[in-house]
Amino acid sequence: MINNLNYYNVFYMVAKTGSISRAANQLYISQPAVSKAISNLEESIGIALFVRNSRGVALTEEGTILYDYIERALDNIVKGEESLKKYNELGIGHIRIGVSTSLCKHILLDYLKPFIKDNPNIKVSIDCHSTKNTIRLLKNEEIDIGLICETELPKNITYSHIRSIHDIFVANSDYIDNFPYRETEAGLEAGEETADTQPEAASYPIFSGSIIGNLIPLMNVQQSVSDSEVLTEDHIRDIFRHSTLMMLEEANVTRTHVDNYLNKHSFHCNQLLEINNMDLLLDFAAIGMGIASVVREFSESYLKDGRIVEIPLPTPIPKRSVGFAYLQNRHQSKALCTFLDYCNIS
Repeated sequence: MINNLNYYNVFYMVAKTGSISRAANQLYISQPAVSKAISNLEESIGIALFVRNSRGVALTEEGTILYDYIERALDNIVKGEESLKKYNELGIGHIRIGVSTSLCKHILLDYLKPFIKDNPNIKVSIDCHSTKNTIRLLKNEEIDIGLICETELPKNITYSHIRSIHDIFVANSDYIDNFPYRETEAGLEAGEETADTQPEAASYPIFSGSIIGNLIPLMNVQQSVSDSEVLTEDHIRDIFRHSTLMMLEEANVTRTHVDNYLNKHSFHCNQLLEINNMDLLLDFAAIGMGIASVVREFSESYLKDGRIVEIPLPTPIPKRSVGFAYLQNRHQSKALCTFLDYCNIS
């Protein structure tokens, strides 16, 4: 059938004009070329399509049936071309974006809001998944682009950095104030001898009067604490050992990054609470359920209004990269190219 497409166009024009000569003029080809095309088509399908008459040619009964289909097919092709022109002129398109709920809320929305305003005819679909699942969807071409935390990627996926994020540990001030008592209680439960069941908060720098005043919603805590008061790794080990540590689930890229840091510094906890949502980690930390592993950039409102404070680490957790990932060799739609340009991604 594919080989007959040109013949069908000739057939349509001959049937429409009722004349081989007029069809030749319309198609800008010779009359013998038109006659040859009709002959080849009739031979290909094994049916006579025209009969000659005094006025030129007329369709046979079978030719009339075929003409109805060819007319609709060619009309649909014209409509398709018109739709494409309109699609291009109006900037109509569709982008499918894969992203985690946290990255969507705290990073992607900042890109989407102005983009949608400036490109109202581009439909945007959001698939909320972890970074690992977003990469899988991208490989299977089920999404066009993903916003992910940088990780190991297949060779055919391009990654473009857009910003850095910083993992931190936070808790509310009441939880921090009560730490010495939880430590003593844990020691009593373990049968340890203690001469004083009401330990002095000043035994740990984080609980001393000078530092507790600095443990306010902090973004620059290390700058406001003197060198002698900065927590040591031994202090952090004690804090984690006697606290409930709240983290994302193991399969999460963020969890893997923080676990690598904890293992490297031999920080271990006896009580771990796994949660699949970072916003819940912040809420649980704010009501005093434990120490939460969160991203500083996603916690700014909680830190600024004092619902939580950041635990100052002697060695900060290495920063991470967040960026857009997309297939390298796949044809990119105009809508996707528009989005990439809007985000200054080349």
